[in-house]
Amino acid sequence: YLMKIYASKEMKRFNHLISETEALYHEISLKLGLSDSALSILYTICNNGESCPLNEICHISGISKQTINSSLRKLEADDIVYLEQIGGKSKNVCLTEKGKSLAENTAVKLISAENEILSSWSETDVEKYLELTELYLIGLKKKSEEF
Repeated sequence: YLMKIYASKEMKRFNHLISETEALYHEISLKLGLSDSALSILYTICNNGESCPLNEICHISGISKQTINSSLRKLEADDIVYLEQIGGKSKNVCLTEKGKSLAENTAVKLISAENEILSSWSETDVEKYLELTELYLIGLKKKSEEF
């Protein structure tokens, strides 16, 4: 016997908005001629400068290490990134000159568009949005410990 519990109207809307946002980012990746994981890698590197530790890319993107590594192999083969050892088993993912040009025409454009959207909001709205998103994340993390 399964107990029937349905998401509230607000939770359904919230989930719909998240799904629509994820779908839009996927569409953007396709328009830019990149896979979702390649765009995530370039995006994370751009937010960090011209290179970023591999473990940070995996952590920040939320994409599995296997998928990131597969995407990195393709980006390396296309002369977009190269890996450098940064001690022990740690590696840094660095943009090549070709990679910098690609990032400028893809990830940097996306980051600029996102920044434009947030800068069009009032400071109060931005802070409230970030605060509520963080509270939701903290609450969900805490509830996930019960699973």
